[in-house]
Amino acid sequence: MKFLDEYRDAGGARKLAQEIRRVTTRPWSLMEVCGGQTHAVVKFGLHELLPGQITLIHGPGCPVCVTPLEVIEKSFQIAARPDVIFCSFGDMLRVPGRSTDLLAVKARGADVRIVYSPLDAVKVARDNPAKEVVFFGVGFETTAPATAMAVFQAAQQGLKNFSLLVSHVLVPPAMEAILSSPNRRVQGFLAAGHVCTVMGYWEYLPIAAKYHVPIVVTGFEPLDLLQGILSCVRQLETGRAEVENQYSRSVREAGNRPAQELMGKIFQVISRQWRGIGEIPASGLGLRPEYAAFDAEKKFGLANQRDDEPADCLSGQVLQGFIKPQECPAFGRRCTPEHPLGATMVSSEGACAAYYRYRRHGI
Repeated sequence: MKFLDEYRDAGGARKLAQEIRRVTTRPWSLMEVCGGQTHAVVKFGLHELLPGQITLIHGPGCPVCVTPLEVIEKSFQIAARPDVIFCSFGDMLRVPGRSTDLLAVKARGADVRIVYSPLDAVKVARDNPAKEVVFFGVGFETTAPATAMAVFQAAQQGLKNFSLLVSHVLVPPAMEAILSSPNRRVQGFLAAGHVCTVMGYWEYLPIAAKYHVPIVVTGFEPLDLLQGILSCVRQLETGRAEVENQYSRSVREAGNRPAQELMGKIFQVISRQWRGIGEIPASGLGLRPEYAAFDAEKKFGLANQRDDEPADCLSGQVLQGFIKPQECPAFGRRCTPEHPLGATMVSSEGACAAYYRYRRHGI
């Protein structure tokens, strides 16, 4: 299959791993930003091909994992209303709140529906004028354009019964927060190719210059990631800090301008809470005032609230790269995909779920 089989070639992977070992002379710590990258690293055992001097740190790039607990709790309050049809991507249904999840709310009689696009929720609103239809808008810049299009279409169609529970977040501010930390371990980044397909990589140029850190945009297949690691290590070994684009088959520096313009029309940049991490300034998207009628939090009068993670869940430390999943005492014991304590064990992109699926027996 084009752009899949050739990026999973075992011989090519061995050659890249040999070259990484050849050029590596010092210890380096690299963070793959996206949960999809983490999943591929663990699934294909890429960490086992790397020299011992290379440490891969798993970053906070799992949108399900970083959706804050207070927003999850608000989703339960909205979904439980008898006048509401609550639409969501499927991976949000089992994300735990304080004592329940959307799947359990649905089991108790709520009309919770899995959709594959925000535009599906617009159709649900059009087909059910007597119901309030709410779409749970989560994700990074990758999914935000489709959410923006849903609002745009709902406004064009005059749908008064459609709204969003918005929890979109942005990657560059999170990278800056990691680099600004006094506990910083990251020396290079593997940036997420799908985010950059939408946004381009121009936003990373000032970050690389300011913090003197190499940033390499990669895809999600084994050879993509190994090529990205090799590029990052070569930069570190020669003292360079530049932005490189390994994922050139999909990403351009400017990104998708029409998608960016649509996002700018519907959303404005706001500060956002990240689950397990805390508030990161200018790291989220909220609806612009002219689209406030589509804001579910305002429509249903939900007050701001703060909720703390369970004390025995260390997903925040996993998301920030301070610990590996198996270093959490609850991992694989009190916390499993069937009975998760935190979102990193629920999402298919969560580091804890990836380690549980592919590495727990070895651990």
